[in-house]
Amino acid sequence: MPDRIDPALPKVELHLHLEGAAPPAFIRDLARARGIDIAGIFDDRGGYRFDGFADFLRVYAAACLPLQQPEDFRRLTLAVAEERAADGVIYAEFFLSPDFCGGGDLPAWREHCAAIAEAAQQAQADLGITLRGIVTTVRQLGPQVARRAALCAAETAGGFITGFGIAGDENAGQARDFTWGFDCAREAGLGLTAHAGEWAGPQAVRTALDLWRVSRIGHGVHAIQDPALVDDLAERGTVLELCPGSNVALGLYPSIAAHPVARLRDRHVRVTLSTDDPPFFRTSLCAEYEAMARAFGWTEADFRAINETAAQAAFCDAPTRAGILARLTEG
Repeated sequence: MPDRIDPALPKVELHLHLEGAAPPAFIRDLARARGIDIAGIFDDRGGYRFDGFADFLRVYAAACLPLQQPEDFRRLTLAVAEERAADGVIYAEFFLSPDFCGGGDLPAWREHCAAIAEAAQQAQADLGITLRGIVTTVRQLGPQVARRAALCAAETAGGFITGFGIAGDENAGQARDFTWGFDCAREAGLGLTAHAGEWAGPQAVRTALDLWRVSRIGHGVHAIQDPALVDDLAERGTVLELCPGSNVALGLYPSIAAHPVARLRDRHVRVTLSTDDPPFFRTSLCAEYEAMARAFGWTEADFRAINETAAQAAFCDAPTRAGILARLTEG
């Protein structure tokens, strides 16, 4: 049973925060150039330093402070795309928050979005990786901010922007107060996903399915506590965007072996694998695959099947999907 995964194995990644994938050196250098003091968020080795989920959110927000101009996001997109491509990723979807890209102002968001989309085109031409964007509201910022984010998503839907979702502290606010944003995004033809069942219980997953009518769930690991919900996820064909390394790094589980990814898959839930915020959690997609192989005995055939599931669930048009599936088959 090999626990080394060929980096060239074609991979699809659905759960990746653009700012959260920023290499620490990129953020540190940009902060220095801007005269912003965020030295406290780095450890002695130059990586991000945080203690628990609440502190992670604080450090994440601080790391976003130097990202102020569309050009910053263009360069960031290229840097992250290069790392993804080196990891064998042929298709990735980025979570993007208008609140970090232009302060939620629609004209500023358009400029930032255009810069990111331009970088995505360059990455496809130079690196062979296809990128798409999921506009994501930050839940703890409140429902009015979520409405603004949904309008930004609707106004830039099509092309690079193909989805809408919600992230952040899933225990903040009432779920019903965020419904308008999902309805707005749905009417704009965007795919819908939501972080749910990571820090809240299985009911949060049910709420995302029934109230927001999403087709994908970010994390969703606590669904395993409700066997009826697990059966429902399998029957609906809902896709879980699982990030085991992230969950272990933040203390949800003591080890990969204790993570429910294998149990969910054994119960016929459609699972995918992603890195979430890879430099924060000191992981890569290859590292995630190798951890799965060691813990559960998964082989290359398992990972190919998981990547096919991810491609089928991707928020992209039919020709793009067909191209991804062809590359997965050829790889």
